[in-house]
Amino acid sequence: MKLNPEKEAVEAVAKIMLISARTAPKAKGDDEIVTGIVTQEEKEAIAREMELLGEKETHKFFKRDAQNVRDAEGLILVGLNFKKPAGVNCGACGYDCSSILKQKTYEVEYSGPVCTIRAIDLGIAIGSLVSVAKELGVDNRVMYSVGVAAKKLGVMEAQIILGIPLSIKGKNIFFDRKPV
Repeated sequence: MKLNPEKEAVEAVAKIMLISARTAPKAKGDDEIVTGIVTQEEKEAIAREMELLGEKETHKFFKRDAQNVRDAEGLILVGLNFKKPAGVNCGACGYDCSSILKQKTYEVEYSGPVCTIRAIDLGIAIGSLVSVAKELGVDNRVMYSVGVAAKKLGVMEAQIILGIPLSIKGKNIFFDRKPV
């Protein structure tokens, strides 16, 4: 008898979810999306960092989210590793495509500027990821807080990172989270 079949199932679903992110439509077919499945050690380090960041008045929800990360059987990271603009000159980033890469990089919790079209690609990839989890009955949430902690720890090379904890329990661990 397997000791933790749910954990094994989450790992299998996570791998399938990454396929969905990779094959999700992207502007002009350029892929600047990065993904990864977090190890248990990385997951705990991210949760600890989230608790530290949760000391800020504006980030108290990071502590609640850290508990969700600990309670989840798995954790996926998905990010944007922006290298070049889409080349459509939409202006949404505040620049044109010929000048965005010449701008000073601002490092706050995320790094910018980034091409808005590439950020939209990230959103489409995330939608693809979570739709796979939903279809396979795996509870999940897309969390800004996880991405901020992962970026601070240097777990993934990307300007924007989001985390998606995955859970298979008798009760959805994300369902009745207290507002902070």
